Amino acid sequence: MQEIAPSRKTPRFTKPPAIVQTIKKLTILIPCYNEERTIALLLDKVCDVELPYSIQKEVIVINDFSRDDTDLIIKEYIEDNPDAPITYLHHEYNQGKGVAIRSGLRLASGDYIIIQDADLEYDPAEYGRLLDPIVKGHADIVYGSRFTGGHPHRILFFWHTIGNKILTFISNALTNMNLTDAHTCYKVIPVKVLRDIPLMEKRFAFDSELNAKIARVPGLRLYEVGISYYGRTFKDGKKIRLRDAVRSVYSLIKYTLFRRKK
Repeated sequence: MQEIAPSRKTPRFTKPPAIVQTIKKLTILIPCYNEERTIALLLDKVCDVELPYSIQKEVIVINDFSRDDTDLIIKEYIEDNPDAPITYLHHEYNQGKGVAIRSGLRLASGDYIIIQDADLEYDPAEYGRLLDPIVKGHADIVYGSRFTGGHPHRILFFWHTIGNKILTFISNALTNMNLTDAHTCYKVIPVKVLRDIPLMEKRFAFDSELNAKIARVPGLRLYEVGISYYGRTFKDGKKIRLRDAVRSVYSLIKYTLFRRKK
């Protein structure tokens, strides 16, 4: 009679802790210019979203000298919602998205920053998805990619998509990174890291400059997660133009191939 080997019990493993990295506060920077149609709804979405892991919110809105009723709508929103954690800055003249982000960064008191456009193309309900790799100790910086994952993505212009992929390819070639969406709005970055980077670009080329300079910071772990994208047309108020793409390429070359060596 064949002897039956005794069964082996499945070894028990200790479940790793859910939280590795403690984030007490997230600063949400909202640069805006001529967004009277969307800014109030965007602020509703940002203020209503509940962050995971008991993370607090700080909202900083930077109005880059809008010429419509954006300023009035923001002031009325703050007056009607006195408990909302909103700090409001108003530029005395138009200076560009990059300058607006730097203005907000000076007032940020959070551990991390996320950049949120005011045009409703990106959904604040997905903040938790972006924070997860950081809180669990995998990432130092997280980008939200419009081109990965199975999330909703509005079908718009073929040549815009090709342009985005070309810009991402150039960025990856010059920075030696493998991003799928180098010019995404959603970036979650430690406040200290962002403050230590000398940022110069005034307009949309801010993204190219930031990628070039983040790539040079040793030891940073950069992750991407898939996000939804509710893109809009120029008729809806989209502002980025061909000149911004050209400036982005120029900035990538400037801050990689021709940067000053310390």
